[in-house]
Amino acid sequence: MAIYNHKIQYYETDRMGITHHSNYIRIMEEARSDFLEQVGYSYECMEAEGLVSPVLSVVAHFKKSSTYGDTLQVETHMTEMTPIRFTISYVMTSGGSVVCTGESTHCFLDKEGRPVVLKKSCPQIYELFGRLIKEKY
Repeated sequence: MAIYNHKIQYYETDRMGITHHSNYIRIMEEARSDFLEQVGYSYECMEAEGLVSPVLSVVAHFKKSSTYGDTLQVETHMTEMTPIRFTISYVMTSGGSVVCTGESTHCFLDKEGRPVVLKKSCPQIYELFGRLIKEKY
């Protein structure tokens, strides 16, 4: 698990003064990048090994509005890992209330865009991600 903080900026709000829904997906991406850095396998490390990790799907469930100046605390967990993909969940809170929950699923590709079986090509990373899932429970 990792914690990432994001302060809502004025440009992220809509005419009603609340955070536009599209920004939550971007905040998930920020939190995911931070999570990978915190566990020691940043996107820079991944790319240095010749891997990329595109988004396969993303889901957001909006629970409460946030507004300009609010700080969202994003709790990030790796919840699923297979040899070729992983899923990260997000819980965003502000002032102790859940604002949004979500998850994103990603695969591993080489730089030519071909699928990579992480368990075979980078077993140490596969093991690291597997440990992250076990630590959650």
